[in-house]
Amino acid sequence: MKKRVLFLCTGNSCRSHMAEGLTNHYLGEQWDAVSAGTVPAGYVHPLAIRVLAELGVDISQHTSKTAVSFRGQQFDLVVTVCDDAAENCPLWLGQGRVVHISFPDPAKAVGTEEEKTAVFRQVRDDIRERVLTYLQNW
Repeated sequence: MKKRVLFLCTGNSCRSHMAEGLTNHYLGEQWDAVSAGTVPAGYVHPLAIRVLAELGVDISQHTSKTAVSFRGQQFDLVVTVCDDAAENCPLWLGQGRVVHISFPDPAKAVGTEEEKTAVFRQVRDDIRERVLTYLQNW
């Protein structure tokens, strides 16, 4: 039976969607991943969609969701991927083991489109390495 993981962030626009997409793509036989935000931004960042597409991972149909929409659901693991969500996480759920694996917010990147894209790629690759390794060893 698949384990369920919820990736929680503040805005649910970048990091949590990248973690969800990467997990379902690479570890979909073992894990069912979803994502949500404590204060959803209302959209999925276009650069998050673009840098995952470079790996063949399609998150273009993802939507920004509130953590409250998952209240009461069973999760084996809840992974907070930003500091603000880690502070707010205990208020929303209480089910499943909560783990914090922090990543910088790529949406705050400044510079040219190329420079911003490079930041998104770095965060994507860091999520792929750290989160997938953690889940494989869980």
